[in-house]
Amino acid sequence: MTNKRSLLLLSISLGLLSACSTVPNQAPVVDRTPLTPVPAAKPPAPSEDAQKERDERGLYTVKKGDTLIRIALEHGQNYRDLVTWNNLANPNDIKVDQVLRVQPPESVGGVQTVAVPPPGSTEVKPLPVPKKAGPRGEKRPYSESALAELQRGEDADNGKPAPPRSERPAQVAAIAPPAAPAPVPPGPQLSAEDRELSWSWPSDGRVIATFDEGKNKGIDIAGKAGQQVMAAGAGKVMYAGSGIRGYGNLVIVKHSNSLLSAYAHNRTILVKEGQSVNKGQMIAEMGDSDTDAVKLHFEIRQQGRPVDPSKFLPNR
Repeated sequence: MTNKRSLLLLSISLGLLSACSTVPNQAPVVDRTPLTPVPAAKPPAPSEDAQKERDERGLYTVKKGDTLIRIALEHGQNYRDLVTWNNLANPNDIKVDQVLRVQPPESVGGVQTVAVPPPGSTEVKPLPVPKKAGPRGEKRPYSESALAELQRGEDADNGKPAPPRSERPAQVAAIAPPAAPAPVPPGPQLSAEDRELSWSWPSDGRVIATFDEGKNKGIDIAGKAGQQVMAAGAGKVMYAGSGIRGYGNLVIVKHSNSLLSAYAHNRTILVKEGQSVNKGQMIAEMGDSDTDAVKLHFEIRQQGRPVDPSKFLPNR
């Protein structure tokens, strides 16, 4: 009996010890891998239609390799005006896809304004258009009497007496073909102000490259280092420097609201921005800056678009 009690107590003790040594349940471990941040999507480049619409509104989207001076030249503007219109703190700090205004803020391209009549004026209204009579449903064989009767009926509808028989045409006149459009005169279309400008050759020398809008935006004149480069027309210097790659030491003269001339690859520039110059005045010395030979590259631009200088310069 004593042995049984001892065995029972021993079993209970062993059970309690095993219960105490049991490891409690642990919470599941979750692998929390940090999320990789997704880079912000780059805004899509403007489509051709969007860029065309911006061009019509006097805006331009900066492209890779652009400089403010080149943008100004391509749009026939003074780069200082672009600085003002766009509130630029640094004209050398423009970024790709930046939208710049390249036309004066007060100009509205392609928009026609409607004049409002002053107070007290009489408003003139257009006369009402008379309604056209509907087609007659009756079909009759052609004859002189039927034609006369129809003519009398139409004149009566319009409130006019029928013309005498002697005044009626004997036959229907043939419809004249539309007039052919007038031929477009060659050369750029110029305003009255531009037609009054007088031009001269910017330097003596042989023309070694002619105008080709796709390849050469002006003409190239051969010469010697230090040879005179003269203003081709009276105007004001709107740029003098070397800020456009491929032009070297460059002078740009503005002659009117739409016409300017450019003189590139000079050795020395003899004028300053804002200076007024006369036709034939020496403005630079010919050189080979940013090119492989001594020459003058000469351009004339109309509203920023290159045009053939031979259409302006006199024969020689």
